[in-house]
Amino acid sequence: MTNSRRKFIASSVTLAAGAAASVAAPVSPEKSKAPLVHHVFFWLKNPGSVADRDKIIEGLKTLRKIEAIKELRIGVVASTEKRDVVDNSWGVSELMFFEDLAGQATYQDHPIHQKFIKDCSHLWDKVIVYDAIDV
Repeated sequence: MTNSRRKFIASSVTLAAGAAASVAAPVSPEKSKAPLVHHVFFWLKNPGSVADRDKIIEGLKTLRKIEAIKELRIGVVASTEKRDVVDNSWGVSELMFFEDLAGQATYQDHPIHQKFIKDCSHLWDKVIVYDAIDV
């Protein structure tokens, strides 16, 4: 075996051992800075209307100006595998993160949120909200 080949094999073994050790090392969970999750699903009155969907998305983007919202994600149905446990009947979703219940309450009454409801509620047929807090 050549000297450079031995070095390569030795370094590969060292890398593999280090990788295994890092995978096995316990990960300490960090407390989230935004432990309250607010996930909202919207069913459109006109599910085939891209214009209506886009109006709701634009309205949701205005909510980013509300300081109590620490993070906001807006989504549409993904083309994932069809399974019994997957509900893809909705049209648009928003996923928000808040520091606490007070922040979420501030958001509910905020004028920007109220304007979004006033301007866009005629576009949806149904809304479901799931709120959760980290444990």
